[in-house]
Amino acid sequence: MHPDYDLLVFDWDGTLVDSIARIVESMRVAAAGCDLPVRDEAAIKGIIGLGLPEAIRTLYPALEHGSCLERFRALYSDHYLTLDAEPSAFFPGVTEALASFREQGYRLAVATGKSRRGLHRVLQGHGWLDYFDVTRCADETASKPDPLMLHEILAHCRVAPERALMIGDSPFDLRMARHAGMDAVAVGYGAQSLEILRAESPCLAIERFDELRAWLTSGGAELKTLEVNEHGG
Repeated sequence: MHPDYDLLVFDWDGTLVDSIARIVESMRVAAAGCDLPVRDEAAIKGIIGLGLPEAIRTLYPALEHGSCLERFRALYSDHYLTLDAEPSAFFPGVTEALASFREQGYRLAVATGKSRRGLHRVLQGHGWLDYFDVTRCADETASKPDPLMLHEILAHCRVAPERALMIGDSPFDLRMARHAGMDAVAVGYGAQSLEILRAESPCLAIERFDELRAWLTSGGAELKTLEVNEHGG
């Protein structure tokens, strides 16, 4: 167990599960259904991590209010639900690492841009409804990068910010952690590349989930040394 942390907080889409392609496709289907320009993959990946209303308004500012916004949300949700009839797969090493973290005594939490209904569905599909100590979703609190959901998680777990670590694949995750006074780990296999994520100054940047397990197990020394050697820090 890493001596600095008691609580590990994970983003969901693009961090624990391989769902980015489904999000991109669902956004494109919803746009076409609303006769809106279909945004490219990079633009859609750039909003992943936000709550759904905030994501739609970022891509389509003209849909700030009204029935068109609600239609877009419904089309997106319906298509994503169809794709997610079989829950998105966990990234390699995730299930083993999370089990190991629990055995080591870490508190585990999820902070996600998904809706509560959406997260409940996928947790139920994996048999994980009681797996995490606490989960927070964008539709029941403030969307990332506002730190409110992290404040709520910290309060629930009675853990100080400096004893908690946020792990995510988007700049919104890393900014949220910084605003909450928490350290953060950037993962480069999800929505954004490590080149983009390093601009947010994470304490660690990884390309495989099992690197997080190795870093925590080694007390933070092993991969920090690796990163210094690779990037000349």
